[in-house]
Amino acid sequence: MIEFVSSLCNHLNTPRYFLIYKPYLTLSQFSREGDKQTLADLEFDFPNDVYPVGRLDADSEGLLLLTNDKQLNHRLLNPKFRHNRTYYVQVDGQLTTEVTEQLSAGVTITVDGKPYRTLPANAQPLPEPALPARNPPIRYRANIPTSWLSILLHEGKNRQVRKMTAAVGFPTLRLVRWSIETFTADGMQPGDVRELSRDEVMRGLNL
Repeated sequence: MIEFVSSLCNHLNTPRYFLIYKPYLTLSQFSREGDKQTLADLEFDFPNDVYPVGRLDADSEGLLLLTNDKQLNHRLLNPKFRHNRTYYVQVDGQLTTEVTEQLSAGVTITVDGKPYRTLPANAQPLPEPALPARNPPIRYRANIPTSWLSILLHEGKNRQVRKMTAAVGFPTLRLVRWSIETFTADGMQPGDVRELSRDEVMRGLNL
């Protein structure tokens, strides 16, 4: 009996790791907030002590890491431990080289009501990527072009990507977090969940 209880405790204390593709308009939380969709609506039975590391805004999609590993959570959320995240961004208008260079060098946005200069990033023009269809889709306007770019960041201010593209005159229409370090959303659909081992997580995050 003692061995069984000990084994059960060890199992309960074992860190669990999940990589999900957060759907559009889903909150990055399990707790209810009115009638909005949350992670609790995904067709997966997560352990009760698992929570997202960081967040994606409701109107953003893509990769989100969930875990009950508090040490990993602390490391990834601490600004001094930078980790790369790549976003695929559809913007209103025809991008130019000058604009992507501005985004890469850093632009001034507002954070907590104060001006903030973003750290250097890597912004590149991108052919329209093969992404899962968004529901509802982006409204099509025949007379107004849109463009795609990828932005690699290692900081995560609130709504940073949207604020960055707006600062250079190109409002964001669709925002997908495509990768976290070496993990990518390749082959995933909105709502997909992948459970990972600790070794897979450490390798995938280059830790």
